[in-house]
Amino acid sequence: MATEILMPALSPTMEEGTLAKWLVKEGDTVKSGDILAEIETDKATMEFEAVDGGVIGKILIAEGTQGVAVNTPIAVLVEEGESVEDVGGASPPSAPKSETAADAPDEKPAAKPDAAAPAAGKAQAPAAPARDKGNRIFASPLARRIAAERGIDLAGVTGSGPKGRIVKADVEQTQPGAAKPAAAAEAPKPAASPAAAAPAPQGMGYETVRKMLEGRETTEIALDGMRRTIAARLSEAKQTIPHFYLRRSVKLDALMEFRATLNAQLESRGVKLSVNDFIIKACALALQQVPAANAVWAGDRIIQLKPSDVAVAVAIEGGLFTPVLKDAHQKTLSALSAEMKDLAARARSKKLAPHEYQGGSFAISNLGMFGIENFDAVINPPHGAILAVGAGIPTPVAEGGEVVIRNLMSLTLSVDHRVIDGALGAELLAAIIAHLENPLGMLA
Repeated sequence: MATEILMPALSPTMEEGTLAKWLVKEGDTVKSGDILAEIETDKATMEFEAVDGGVIGKILIAEGTQGVAVNTPIAVLVEEGESVEDVGGASPPSAPKSETAADAPDEKPAAKPDAAAPAAGKAQAPAAPARDKGNRIFASPLARRIAAERGIDLAGVTGSGPKGRIVKADVEQTQPGAAKPAAAAEAPKPAASPAAAAPAPQGMGYETVRKMLEGRETTEIALDGMRRTIAARLSEAKQTIPHFYLRRSVKLDALMEFRATLNAQLESRGVKLSVNDFIIKACALALQQVPAANAVWAGDRIIQLKPSDVAVAVAIEGGLFTPVLKDAHQKTLSALSAEMKDLAARARSKKLAPHEYQGGSFAISNLGMFGIENFDAVINPPHGAILAVGAGIPTPVAEGGEVVIRNLMSLTLSVDHRVIDGALGAELLAAIIAHLENPLGMLA
């Protein structure tokens, strides 16, 4: 029998992705473990392997197609000797050019609704629409678009496609605003648009902005998956997380001298430590000293971590990654430096696996290298805090009755008040500064 190959969930939070490239074509024989395609999530491009062996009978989703929902059939696998024509009833591609052919198998039932009713016999109550464990309704993209245009709630439509999938003919037979067949007494619910799962856009809408800028030369930039995710998550963070901010300056002079000494000794090994490496280590050790602050928000409770898993923001073209350095408190400065360089390089080429940029309880965002003196960073859920690091600046400081010049670096700790209270946040920031001003202790 033909087997549908479904769009995989390549990370715990993935709901849709872009089918970037097919590495096989129709008629190719594949075995388990062969690479079938490259899939782009909002954060990375990953290879998709075959689970079963067989022949690629039909490719349903063209490469380059964006917004392909998880569990959507993207191809059909047939057995050796099985004809490609045997897959005619498979779910169609979502590309507009395939819309007519996509629902062709369902046109006959749509043309004869009266003849189908008597044949139903005792099965008068329609089956529930196809759903996964998360209650997602399976429907073709064309069916979703038609439903949105006509104001039809897909929750009340019975699918006649493979495995109960809702196709175009099913939607066309449903009257706009009709009640759910399985619960006729219920009042009809408003139609759900295909984008209903995504947060509503904040601020002025597209048409309003366009009118304001009418007559001005502009360029419109479509949002890719990463930019959409960043917009949604940061909007959620500022709306739902009660941020508060703690600010202090740290004297860098001892650290800079210590770093220069270490780098001279490590030069023969090809190791060069950055100030950021020391900041990562200082934060990791501070989280061990103040374990109550090594925590995340989990909806109805706080979860405290034992290891120090520290995320570090890495700017890439069009967005941001926060790769996580796990067990950072146990690693040497040179090990942290090498791991951070590797993660940053793969982040910029979008080659990180989901487990490498998800998790952790604490993050660091360093804009000091760009000359930014201080700023407030937005917490990345579910983290409890994020440290914003500014540039080191020579500053007059009073010491022992004298004015001396010291290199001061601004630190701003953004804190989720649901997880960390003011005094606890102050204790954590003090521990970070103590390590940075006494760097030799980080080697103990």
